[in-house]
Amino acid sequence: MGLQAGTHRLHGDLVLLPAVVGMMFLLCASPVCAATFQSGFPTDCSHLASSSPSGVYVIQPAGSPPRVVWCDMDTEGKGWTVVQRNTYTTDITWKESWTTYKYGFGDVQGDHWLGTEYLHLLTQQATYKVRFVVQNKANVTHYAEYDIFSVESEASGYPLRLGRFLGTGDDYLTSYHSKYGGIHDNMKFSTTDKDQDQYSGNCASSYGGWWYDKCQNVQLNGKKYIYWPEICSSGDCTSSLILVKPTDVC
Repeated sequence: MGLQAGTHRLHGDLVLLPAVVGMMFLLCASPVCAATFQSGFPTDCSHLASSSPSGVYVIQPAGSPPRVVWCDMDTEGKGWTVVQRNTYTTDITWKESWTTYKYGFGDVQGDHWLGTEYLHLLTQQATYKVRFVVQNKANVTHYAEYDIFSVESEASGYPLRLGRFLGTGDDYLTSYHSKYGGIHDNMKFSTTDKDQDQYSGNCASSYGGWWYDKCQNVQLNGKKYIYWPEICSSGDCTSSLILVKPTDVC
């Protein structure tokens, strides 16, 4: 599926569970993979057999209820769990409340946010890496990868923790850029009704929920505003994607 948003909307996670569960058991044959199904569901998409197609699956991170997600089995490395997808012309406003961001919204086959709480639970069960992907108006795809990615608890404000930058070009998430919005690493999450940024105003009221400083170097959660310096400096990237999977470092 890549960066192309799906056109069919889910009508409730529970409706999908029986069919998806059956498909997962058929696709998982290795002893390691089978062990992850003892409680019913894998903890993330990395436990699917490498021959599995990209699509809708059910995962259950430690401490979380089952979650319907999109598993990306086409991107390099396979087994990526999609935690965000956005398109420039999305129907989503992204100016959602703290609680809505906490539990997630949208359509896993199209534009959506997994849920900040589920991002926290997912990334606490192991060491994860992340790939932030954007596509510009010329349909050229760019990405930035970090070898460690975690979101801490709600009590601490869901701050973002990133490791080493692995990619070409400039690092706009863990390096400080005074001409843009400062830095994103170690920033708390802000929404329209919970301002935790370092700016005098509320950055989320203009753009949508994100890990703001003063306000942003990068912003992927916006309607008709997907921003990445030097790639889409007018906020006109056509799409974005955030993918996570267990990292290769300890």
